[in-house]
Amino acid sequence: MANLRDLGLSEYESRTYRSLLETGPTTAKELSRVSDVPMGRIYDVLNGLETRDLVRSQTASRPKKYVAVEPGTALDRLLESKQQELEEQMAQYEEIVAELDDVLDAAEPVDEPFWTAAVGAEETGDLLVERLAAADERIVLVASTPTPQLDLDELGERIVEEFRRALDRGVAVQLLMRPELVETLPRSVGRDYRNVLQSHADFETRTSEKITGTFELIDRDEVCIEVPHPLDAERAFGMLDLKDREFAAGIHEAFQPRWDEATALEL
Repeated sequence: MANLRDLGLSEYESRTYRSLLETGPTTAKELSRVSDVPMGRIYDVLNGLETRDLVRSQTASRPKKYVAVEPGTALDRLLESKQQELEEQMAQYEEIVAELDDVLDAAEPVDEPFWTAAVGAEETGDLLVERLAAADERIVLVASTPTPQLDLDELGERIVEEFRRALDRGVAVQLLMRPELVETLPRSVGRDYRNVLQSHADFETRTSEKITGTFELIDRDEVCIEVPHPLDAERAFGMLDLKDREFAAGIHEAFQPRWDEATALEL
């Protein structure tokens, strides 16, 4: 169950504020008795609540009396304070990430061949988006048929977003599809394609009948290959991600003539 401690108050502060709501204007001594906050702590607690603008004091009275601000106002102030705290934390994390990004990028890349795999629709989509996000120079995406079990509305939007980010950081993107695949793409993907990608100088889309598989080339050393289901070639089983410069070079060599012969797509 939610309580004031979830918004940053201590146990004593929470008890004191709630007790003030019940008692109305009262003294620190009476408030200590009602809230079970020790007398040796009550003034520090009240000062903390005043600093947060959750409690007001009547200094002209003797002894001094305190009153709680209205709950709606108090909650708004606590929420605003928490949001500011989170924004400051986020700024600190972003600085840490930027610093670590520079440090980790300075490390020499390992050129040894490596492969991994994803099985299932969700894992395949996550792996694809992850590898697109890792591109530094170029992305080549070749698509032959839609995959029924992948949610193309959701995944298509994620791919478009990664394309946009890649283009913004100077990565060239080439998309080659079979002509009939264009008609099956969700309307949202077509809209984002026109509004976000089509006008970018480093983005090209072409169509060709000579496409028989679905794969992605990432930079000069990585290939992601969609693996069809062994009992149904139109269904995806998973994806292989191979980091092998020699293999990637061979795939690109075979891709280039098909790209040169393909027809430019305008939506």
